[in-house]
Amino acid sequence: MNREEAYELLHKYMKGENYIQHSMAVEAIMRGLAKRLAPEDVEYWGIAGLLHDLDEEQCDWRNHPEVHGPTSVNILHENGVNDPVLEGAIMAHNPLCGKKAGTTIEYALLAADPMSGFCKSVAQIYPDKKIASVKHKSVVKRFKEVRFAAGANREYMNDIVNTGLTLDDLIDVALEEMTAIADKLGL
Repeated sequence: MNREEAYELLHKYMKGENYIQHSMAVEAIMRGLAKRLAPEDVEYWGIAGLLHDLDEEQCDWRNHPEVHGPTSVNILHENGVNDPVLEGAIMAHNPLCGKKAGTTIEYALLAADPMSGFCKSVAQIYPDKKIASVKHKSVVKRFKEVRFAAGANREYMNDIVNTGLTLDDLIDVALEEMTAIADKLGL
């Protein structure tokens, strides 16, 4: 599956603009992480980010978090995509489904998912609400405030260390890559 096919599949199953923007932000972060961790697989890692929430509008994940991930894998299979590495990453981004991260791509996606929303939340408190205005130190400061963006799982973001990168690296990648596509993210 290439990026264009993944994008078409995303739009087949996801209609909400906020969900699509989130998926694109995670794609961008994953591509940035791949540049550092798996330079030969940048597009592939991006696809994992783009499709990580493929089932967002297809299952009752709020009441049954264990179905978020497995439903995406079923959708992939229904569309002729059988890729155990991609499936593992998608499942591992939601440990509540029973799959724990164990590979570099899985830990990267686990960390990238909440970091995208966290950086967006930081941008929203700036007067211009632009991701380009967000400074690294602001993200670090807000990260320490447990009530700020409380839904963004800090433990998952910290799991980036299992890839050999630091939280600071993740923040830098997220800000750089999200800024590069800020127009598509409404930021």
